[in-house]
Amino acid sequence: MPNLIEPKLISGNANMPLAEAVAKRMSMHRGINVGLVDARVERFNDGEIFVEVYENVRGEDMFIIQPTSNPANDNLMELLIISDALRRSSADRITAVIPYFGYARQDRRSKARTPITAKLVANMLVEAGIERILTLDLHATQIQGFFDIPVDNLYASPVFALDAMHHFNGQMEEVMVVSPDVGGVARARDLAQRIGAPLSIVDKRRGKPGEVAEMTVIGDVKDRVCLIVDDIVDTAGTLCKAAEVLMEHGAKEVHSYITHGVLSGPAIERIGKSVMKHLVITDTIEPTEAVKACKQIRIVPTAPMFAQAILNTWNGTSVSSLFDHKTLQPIYENMYTGG
Repeated sequence: MPNLIEPKLISGNANMPLAEAVAKRMSMHRGINVGLVDARVERFNDGEIFVEVYENVRGEDMFIIQPTSNPANDNLMELLIISDALRRSSADRITAVIPYFGYARQDRRSKARTPITAKLVANMLVEAGIERILTLDLHATQIQGFFDIPVDNLYASPVFALDAMHHFNGQMEEVMVVSPDVGGVARARDLAQRIGAPLSIVDKRRGKPGEVAEMTVIGDVKDRVCLIVDDIVDTAGTLCKAAEVLMEHGAKEVHSYITHGVLSGPAIERIGKSVMKHLVITDTIEPTEAVKACKQIRIVPTAPMFAQAILNTWNGTSVSSLFDHKTLQPIYENMYTGG
């Protein structure tokens, strides 16, 4: 039986530009105005978060757009409280659209007496009344198993494939995809297969957390246009070091495709001084003015993909169809025509 109600979007303060872009894109698809539900998400003087929804959401299919990026705790609490407000307002179904899933790097016990915080966050989301999760490039895919509700994990690699084939048109035979560590080989291989490029690996060994002691390149990168692929760039120390090592091994150019641009601390300064020609990130985390001003950084929008994923979820149609870059190409037609 077809849905008679329209999907409704609501957003916290984590990435309002992305939420508005998703709403605009959905308006284009639906042929009607899809706006964000009128609500206020504010803080009391002591930092407590307060949410008030001004519109009737009884029986509605609600989608909360809220990455849990920096400040992670505040944005996570906003998501939980918005969900509770919607549940108590009799929303029919609540889907959390979490473009960047914070705490995903704490997906296992790395040593004795440490938490598995990703599992704790999963429990909190479910307890708050969320019935479905839509996210992008989880740091560890096993986090999907932490939930007893459906989790749709989208991938940035189809969009990156379109971008690479557009920007490196005419020199694709020189392109080599590089994983910056052994753990990211599956992600890098996925992009390599999509664009028909070979794969190389930078094997890194850490002296202590946050400090790389040694890097070894596995594969011949001489005279290659190297594309480093990863899911998160934080302080960019490892990324910039990997780019240097690749150039030392004879690479022609080094570019990077990283899904989530956390870019904390000295990251922007490091990238500005790096041998990398470009760092391509998505807008899952709202870019700061410093990020926008950095000439080496280029931002790929995710709103077209999330808008389509939300519509597919609402319609009860396949979300996995968005895993194919050929499916996404018409969605991103304005960016990559003539490539």
